[in-house]
Amino acid sequence: MKPSPISASVDFTRDGVQHGFLKLPYSRDDAAWGAVMIPITVVRNGDGPTALLTGANHGDEYEGPVALTKLAATLVAEDVRGRVIILPFMNYPAFRAGTRTSPIDRGNLNRSFPGKPDGTVTEKIADYVQRHLLPLADYVLDIHSGGKTLDFLPFAAIHVLDDKGQQERCEAAMQAFNAPYSMRLLELDSVGMFDTAAESAGKVFVSTELGGGGSATAKSVAVADRGVRQFLIQAGICAGRIERRDTVTLDMPDGDCYVTSLHDGLLEMCRDLGDAVDKDEVIARVHDVTRTGVAPVEYRARRGGILAARHFPGLIGRGDTLAVVAEIVG
Repeated sequence: MKPSPISASVDFTRDGVQHGFLKLPYSRDDAAWGAVMIPITVVRNGDGPTALLTGANHGDEYEGPVALTKLAATLVAEDVRGRVIILPFMNYPAFRAGTRTSPIDRGNLNRSFPGKPDGTVTEKIADYVQRHLLPLADYVLDIHSGGKTLDFLPFAAIHVLDDKGQQERCEAAMQAFNAPYSMRLLELDSVGMFDTAAESAGKVFVSTELGGGGSATAKSVAVADRGVRQFLIQAGICAGRIERRDTVTLDMPDGDCYVTSLHDGLLEMCRDLGDAVDKDEVIARVHDVTRTGVAPVEYRARRGGILAARHFPGLIGRGDTLAVVAEIVG
């Protein structure tokens, strides 16, 4: 395997607090010898576990960047046993553009793992995280929300894993994050995801979906702030007591949880996030926008449960996920 072109200005083995960059050379029209400079913070204090905390895997999701920027500015080495690696803007080009994917190569970082050291900019970032950061980590927290096109109930999430011991450790970390909802998440396609890379490497991995609409709220940021701190306590890196609040446990047992739009048009939601829905209940309508006097198409829940996610913009396209209905299991 070729070496990564990315170089770090921080020393991952040095005690103390370091703020620096991952430097990725990128020659372009306005800077022939330019570089993508990805901010990174490392806080280390002796031996102990390592947590890798990431935000802006998708560039239009903001709870992670806000919470991790605040953490990087306030966490001191004396509060740590082990190491915390903070990458608030993992897909930095996408984050600066406010887009889900990179404006440089249209790369979706969360579908680009394990990456390539000689690939596109997005693939080079994935390769560096895969080969240089993941091996350092025992615990990984990747903070997501719905971006501009989805809205979610605020939940922390894990996946069903073949290694049940690993899954139990992930579930314990998810419960420590203690979002209002805790989800066993079924992905539409897990190939190339950071989640899959971390789980395949045996890490304790937790993800989140903390809202959406391409912005963050005071409530969603508060969930992220509190959850990150408690995740570090659960990892044994920071001292403190985990404060338990009521969390509703959700499950996505199969593909019937997803409702996909088969039409382009104007979306009318008939149920809101958090509403209980019955199987075959109308949860949305899609109206024809090319003419008037046409009856809308009704979309029904394929199972009973709670509306956990929905398409966010008022217009929807054929093939877009319209809604997700999850089961309440605890």
